[in-house]
Amino acid sequence: MVSPKHPREKTLLATIFLLNGIEFLHAGMIAFGAGPIMGHIGASPEEFTLATVVYAVVAVATISQQRWLVERMGWRGFILASVAVFVAGAAICGGSDGFGQFLFGRAVMGLGGAAFMTSARVLITLMPPTPRRFLGIKVFATALALGNALAPWLAGEMVTRDQWRMIFGILGVAAVTAAGFATLCLPTERAPRDQRSGGHPLAMLALVGGCFLTLYALQRATYDFYHDALPLLATFAAGSALLWYFVYHQRRQAHPLLVLARLGQPRYLSGLALFTLCYMVLGANNYMLPVLTQRALGFSWQVAGMVQGAGLLAALVAFWTMASIMPKDPSPKKFYVAGFVLLAACGGLLTRLNGDADLWRDVFPAVAGYGAFIILVMATTALQAFTGLQADAQAFSHGQQLKNMMSQFGIAAGVAGAALSLQWRSGEHYTALTARFSPGDTAFAEAAGELTSALSASHGAQAAQLAVGQLAQQLIQQATLLASLDYFAFLLVLSLIGAVTMLAQRVLK
Repeated sequence: MVSPKHPREKTLLATIFLLNGIEFLHAGMIAFGAGPIMGHIGASPEEFTLATVVYAVVAVATISQQRWLVERMGWRGFILASVAVFVAGAAICGGSDGFGQFLFGRAVMGLGGAAFMTSARVLITLMPPTPRRFLGIKVFATALALGNALAPWLAGEMVTRDQWRMIFGILGVAAVTAAGFATLCLPTERAPRDQRSGGHPLAMLALVGGCFLTLYALQRATYDFYHDALPLLATFAAGSALLWYFVYHQRRQAHPLLVLARLGQPRYLSGLALFTLCYMVLGANNYMLPVLTQRALGFSWQVAGMVQGAGLLAALVAFWTMASIMPKDPSPKKFYVAGFVLLAACGGLLTRLNGDADLWRDVFPAVAGYGAFIILVMATTALQAFTGLQADAQAFSHGQQLKNMMSQFGIAAGVAGAALSLQWRSGEHYTALTARFSPGDTAFAEAAGELTSALSASHGAQAAQLAVGQLAQQLIQQATLLASLDYFAFLLVLSLIGAVTMLAQRVLK
C-alpha cells in the first residue's frame, strides 16, 4: 500500500532542507570567519560579540512571535517576508565598512532569519501523518549536518581569497532559492480570528529586556568578569527576573504567545535541557576549534576550514546509520550514550595534541567524533522530546519555538564560557611560562642564541632583538595551546558525565 503524500512533496522537502541548512551554514560561517570580518570592519572582539548578542536578542523575540505572525500572514507570506528581511540584512553586513553598519545588518538578519529552523521543523507537519513524514525528518537532519560541515570549509575558502563579503552573498542566494521553492508549495491560509494567539506587548518587552540583560552579562563576562563581577551578576539577575516574569505572565493567559502550561511535560523539559546543552557545546566548539587550529597550531584558514568541514561530515554518516537502525531498534538510549562517548573521544584526542600535531592525523578524527555527537544526540532528542505534543498542533509549534529560543541562549552561553575559559587559562599558562623567559634561564638562553645565529646573516645587529620577539610570539602561542587543551579536557569530563547520565535516565526512552 502506497502512503499518501503532500501534492508538492519534493518542493516542500527542498524548502525544509534550505531553511534549516541556512541556519547552520550561517552560524558556522560567521563564527569561523569572525577574525577576518573583525579586521575588515575595524571591530574589536568585544564589539563583535556584542553584535552576536544583538542578533540573539532579536532572534529570540522573532522566534517567540513566529506562530503569531503565521496566523496572520499564512505560511507563504511569512516565509517570503522573512527571506526578504534576511537578504536585506545580509546585504547590509556584506557591504559594511564599519562596526555600526555591521551591527545594524546583524539585527536585520536576526529579524528575518531567526525562525528559519523553527519553520523548517514545523513545515514537516504539512506532510500527511504517515511513514513518509519521517522522510521530512531525514531531510531536516541532513540539512543540519551538511550546513554545519560546509560552513568552515566555505568560510575558509572565502577568507583565503580575501572575499569575506561572499559569506553573506552565499547566504543571500540560498535564502532567495528557498523563497522560490516556498512560493510553489506553501499554503496561504490564515488562522480564523478567534483562534489566533494574543499579542501581549508588556510580556514581549519583558522577554526582550530579559534576553538582552542576560546575554549582555554573559558577553561582558568574557572581558570584565574578574574586575566587575558584582555588576555583571546584578545585570544577569535582573535579566533572569524579567524572563521569570514573562514565564509567569504567559502561564496565566487564555491566548498566550507560548502555551507554556501545556509544555510542562517531563519528557519535553528533559529534551529542552538536552538541546540547550548541545547548543552550548556547539557554540563553545565553534569558538575553540578555530582558536586551536589557527592561533595555537598555526595552520592557515583554508587548511583549517577544510579539515574541520571534512570532520563534521561524520554527522551525515552518523545520522544515516542511526536512521537505518532505528526502524528495527528504536530505543534512543544507545544513540545518546554513543553520542556522548564520541564527544568524549573528541576531547580525549585533542587533549593529547602538541605543537607538532598534524591536522588530518590528529584533529580530523576528533572533529568527526564531535560531529557525530551533534547529530546523534540532537536528532534523537528531536524525535523523543516532542512525542507528547504531536496531537496538539499549537503546543508542538510553540515547543519548537521555545526550543529554538533556548538555542540562542545556549550558543551565546557556550561562546562566552569558552572565551572566559580561554582568557583565564591562557593567562595562567602565560604567567607560568614567562617565569622562564629571562636570560638567566638555560633553555631560554640556548633558544635565543640559536635564533640569533640563524637571523644574524640577514638582519645583522637586529638579530638578537628579532630572536626575542619570535620567542615571545611562540610563548603566546604555547599559552594558547595549553589553554585550548584545558578546555578540551573539561569537555572530556563533561562528556563522560553525560554518557553516564543518559545511561541511567528513564525519561527519554
